[in-house]
Amino acid sequence: MNYNILKKQIKDKAIELGFLDAKVGKPIISQESADKFNAWISAQKHGDMYYLNNNQQLRFNPQQLAPQTLSIISVKMPYLQNDISFHRQRQLDNNHAYISCYAIGRDYHKVVKQKLRELTQWINNILEQEQADFRVFTDSAPIMEVQLATQAGLGWRGKNTLLINKNHGSLFFLGEIFTTLPLPADEEITSHCGSCQKCLTICPTQAFDSEYQLDARKCISYLTIENHGEIPLEFRRLIGNRIYGCDDCQFICPWNKFAKLISNIDFKERNNLTSSSLLELFLWNEEDFKSKMQGSPIFRIGYERWQRNLAVGLGNTSYSIEIVNALTLRKDKSSPLVAEHIQWAIDEQILKRDQAI
Repeated sequence: MNYNILKKQIKDKAIELGFLDAKVGKPIISQESADKFNAWISAQKHGDMYYLNNNQQLRFNPQQLAPQTLSIISVKMPYLQNDISFHRQRQLDNNHAYISCYAIGRDYHKVVKQKLRELTQWINNILEQEQADFRVFTDSAPIMEVQLATQAGLGWRGKNTLLINKNHGSLFFLGEIFTTLPLPADEEITSHCGSCQKCLTICPTQAFDSEYQLDARKCISYLTIENHGEIPLEFRRLIGNRIYGCDDCQFICPWNKFAKLISNIDFKERNNLTSSSLLELFLWNEEDFKSKMQGSPIFRIGYERWQRNLAVGLGNTSYSIEIVNALTLRKDKSSPLVAEHIQWAIDEQILKRDQAI
């Protein structure tokens, strides 16, 4: 078996299946990377993402997730549906809800895994008698995905901590195939961030302590998705109309002028999420949320956090008596968590009205 030829065939097939690229690395995490991760955890910068404290033996020794693993194939799949200017315009319209562009279509976990499985089946078909073992992942196990992708040469870790590639930017999902095939590893590539710090300075909540250092507790993506409790008061106005995630540090990145648009129709927008007003979405009842968000990554935050986030967005939008009335009507029917955010939004709306008089 010529594994160099096989690797080339795998890369070509990956692109045919809709991936931007595929690279091969070894199932090893350097001690330096493990130490940096542990220091980040020790500083509590992961916030309430307590699962990041777990399974460190697996996280730092990826071969233990799938014994006999000899190679890891890292891939990336684009999720940008429209050009960046379209999404930036959505961010600037504070009457409309802004949802991170990765989340307006189908849940990426299902889509990327399905394509990874198709790739592994194809590999074993061409191997015929010499079958290999595979396990596929995408943000679904204690895996240091960006580190593995960096080691495989799929891109470099940007100052915003995300993987960046000079041909594809950073607006893509990552996935991995752990395999028993002894594929030759690709080489790492050098960083091309240079002296640029645009991603650090544009962050609305100044969540970057320094280059390559994100304090998740300040990050809008964390606050609106991973955070289960109250959104701290000092961040609410800064969140603006961002009700699920935040793409600012990616949209400003110069390399994303090369970002590729989706090739997989599963990532196409659902439920008019890019054109809905904050009030429209706030008026959904719980059944509306469950039926419309089924199969979406948004579904996992649940209706309570969805309402919490929308209340903050409504507090940040222009004054409207219709909004005040809707907030008031919903407040007494809401959980204490949501009711507190609704009251904040009402107070913000009244403040805007009084300032306009």
